[in-house]
Amino acid sequence: MGATSTLITTIDPATAAVLERFPLMDAAQIDRKLDAAARGAREWATTPLDERASVVRAIAARLRAERDSLAATAVREMGKPIVQARAEVEKCAWGMEYFAEHAVRMLAPQAAPSNAARSYVAFRPLGVVLAIMPWNFPYWQVFRAAAPALMAGNVILLKHAANTTRCALEIERIFREAEAPEGVLGVLIARGEEIDRLVGDPRIAAVTLTGSERAGAAVARAAGESLKKCVLELGGSDPFVVFPDADLEHATVTAVRSRFQNNGESCIAAKRFIVDNAVYDEFLTRFAERTKEQVVGNPMEERVQLGPCARADLRTAVDEQVRATLESGAKLVLGGKPLARNGFFYEPTVVAEVTPGMRMFDEEVFGPAAAVVRAKDRKHALALANASSFGLGASLWTSDVEAAEKYGARFEAGAVFINGMVASDPRLPFGGIKKSGYGRELSTFGIHEFVNIQTVWIGASS
Repeated sequence: MGATSTLITTIDPATAAVLERFPLMDAAQIDRKLDAAARGAREWATTPLDERASVVRAIAARLRAERDSLAATAVREMGKPIVQARAEVEKCAWGMEYFAEHAVRMLAPQAAPSNAARSYVAFRPLGVVLAIMPWNFPYWQVFRAAAPALMAGNVILLKHAANTTRCALEIERIFREAEAPEGVLGVLIARGEEIDRLVGDPRIAAVTLTGSERAGAAVARAAGESLKKCVLELGGSDPFVVFPDADLEHATVTAVRSRFQNNGESCIAAKRFIVDNAVYDEFLTRFAERTKEQVVGNPMEERVQLGPCARADLRTAVDEQVRATLESGAKLVLGGKPLARNGFFYEPTVVAEVTPGMRMFDEEVFGPAAAVVRAKDRKHALALANASSFGLGASLWTSDVEAAEKYGARFEAGAVFINGMVASDPRLPFGGIKKSGYGRELSTFGIHEFVNIQTVWIGASS
């Protein structure tokens, strides 16, 4: 992907061939999009919940009807294996249906007794939510933010990652063909440099961003200057902690899926595999064997489990992290270099004896490379897990679930999964702490992020 003064160019990461070129919107076009969103917000806010739900369900139906073509577009633009791309579209439909079904309960006024004759808390929409979204889950990231916000009565103005511009336009088309009112979702084709101006625009009420730590800091600054609410879902370097009494077969199978799903390009992927010394060697052997079985190739093929990195610079970044970690004394078990083929492929890689201070421990690795870390005991494993600037998710593996819950309470993470893979689920709040951001998406907590939590106090009539 590249940008000139007037164009965005998208690249097929499996072949490095140019896909499309899109003209950037000029100031007048952006202004028209903002006006349409502001008008749409006023109308949508007064639309009854059951009518909002009907529109949201219609969008879900369109997603399912066009699952295969939407999935293929994602594969072409960011390299996700086709089977996983289809699953992503299905998840978007489920997320929309979930909030269409449950929003009435989530948004129901809550009694708040006081000295009034009657007092309660109501949840009112804010208006236009600017959604700044990444390329790695080009549909789910958008719908994860949009589903609760739309049901709460807000509208979405989407600034998507440049390399998934066609995915963004497909989302806009889906809304249009589902007969969503004008302005409920609009797409901006704009540079990142436009963000400060957009966040500061009075027609924007709030901002949600999923992206890098650097992008999050920039949006937080702009939102702070404008006194606007924002939710930030940023990077992660999730620990995957294995205690000696863990089911190693189950843990290993899940470890490979958690690290290499979506080509390893996921903020909530397990990235640091912290294993008790008592089972370290056995886990490492199993993990490397299963990683070696990953089928790498053309992501359009059904059998392929691992496609290319989404961009050339991302592959370079992973390679530099791996090389630097090995130079610091870690041991290469598998992979460790780009594949000699067209596109931006990198070998599925396992690096052992990684320790704090090495790049693969200290940084987020956004690609198909895993760091395996040796822990002396449970206490040391927990200390290693928390020795990160990130705090998105954590996974703990043990047969002693009661003890695991006690340990889980000490993880510095927004989510702790015991004997399972960290994942986002419409029924559960999603988000992190530390440099993984703040605020929550999904569940009741997520739908309440972008509402005016309004106190209503009613005195006795004369």
